[in-house]
Amino acid sequence: MTTPHDTTPQYPFTAVVGMDDLRLALLLNAVSPAVGGVLVRGEKGTAKSTAVRALSALMPAVDVVAGCRFACAPAAPDPGCPDGPHGTGGAEERPTRMVELPVGASEDRLVGALDIERALSEGVKAFEPGLLADAHRGILYVDEVNLLHDHLVDLLLDAAAMGASYVEREGVSVRHAARFLLVGTMNPEEGELRPQLLDRFGLTVEVAASREPGLRVEVVRRRLAYDADPAGFAARWADEEDALRRRIAAARALLPDVALGDAALRQIAATCAAFEVDGMRADIVMARTATALAAWAGRTEVAEEDVRQAALLALPHRRRRNPFDAPGLDEDKLDRTLEEFGADQDPDGDDDPEPEPEGPDDGPGGGGPDDGGCPPQEGGPDGSAAAPELPHQQEREAPKEEPAAPGQDGEAGQPQEPAGQDAPGAGGEAAAVGATEPFRTRRLDVPGLGEGADGR
Repeated sequence: MTTPHDTTPQYPFTAVVGMDDLRLALLLNAVSPAVGGVLVRGEKGTAKSTAVRALSALMPAVDVVAGCRFACAPAAPDPGCPDGPHGTGGAEERPTRMVELPVGASEDRLVGALDIERALSEGVKAFEPGLLADAHRGILYVDEVNLLHDHLVDLLLDAAAMGASYVEREGVSVRHAARFLLVGTMNPEEGELRPQLLDRFGLTVEVAASREPGLRVEVVRRRLAYDADPAGFAARWADEEDALRRRIAAARALLPDVALGDAALRQIAATCAAFEVDGMRADIVMARTATALAAWAGRTEVAEEDVRQAALLALPHRRRRNPFDAPGLDEDKLDRTLEEFGADQDPDGDDDPEPEPEGPDDGPGGGGPDDGGCPPQEGGPDGSAAAPELPHQQEREAPKEEPAAPGQDGEAGQPQEPAGQDAPGAGGEAAAVGATEPFRTRRLDVPGLGEGADGR
């Protein structure tokens, strides 16, 4: 029996206010599912789930083998399909499925289990497909993906990595294709994802509620209108939905003709290296995303702006950062990297001029007194003349003089400067102190102050 919930139209994708990055990331996956899905991070109440659920209405319909529970394509059916082998029989067209994986789902519900009804009635071992089979060639949506149990995360990782699901249950051994678009939403305040699952999402988007009063008013107005009359509200946005659906189909048709040149590949590789991402998956995702961006814009060649936008979507969750670092990329660093490895740069050339050979007067000590070099020393071990003594050596070897008594050799009460030190205000610099010599402090006296005998 059909419930009222099943007949209620989804909130239109084109009616979502703002969220430009979120909508672009979802549309790029609709153009090229090979991008690898989207992880949507943001605070609660920011229309994350609404936008994701609305995407399924824009996805083109898929052709499947009639009667196949695993959505095999008629042109290339899975040779290991449990419902196969498939001949050249009939095909049917159905809408792209969006399968939601509840956080509390069981393992059997995700991967499938033994068909108890047929086992009891017919006495045969039969396999009942799970959610991974339902999501094949469609969308697998996980709300609050960061709260998913670890055993379910492991199964998702295996299926996403191999494109197939392997089930061993109660004597039943089944393998079926499971290639799906993985879309997850999460609130970072509730915890982070495991790095292994985080890397499986092709793109990531940070969303937040707008602080602009005008936009917030429009969000409330549209939501109230939808709640009051869902069918009427969807009908008012039908033309925009059809136009967007046609644009997705046109971009899909153009995608095989988009060229990814060497200059764009060089920028992609340099950007991933500059932000120190792990592995090569980031390079591949960036290349696919940039190609989808060019097709979405109606171009047949990837441009620098496509590479830049691809980096902003594909690298924030893959770059190395400390626990308290803000998410996102340093856009100034990104622009410098793209400029350095742009199309006008020669990858094999050397922009730095070769250093000129040093002349006889360029090396240390090679210049005369006028050019800042050290003058040549006269004398040394050959006995022509004695080498000059350093200032601190002269000070150490000079005999120490006893301070004059008050009233002798100068003004009363003024102590004499020790030998070998420059007097204050004498116009010369203080003597250098050797690394192995103790530093001697100097007493500073101001004329006219403190005259008389020293006190205690």
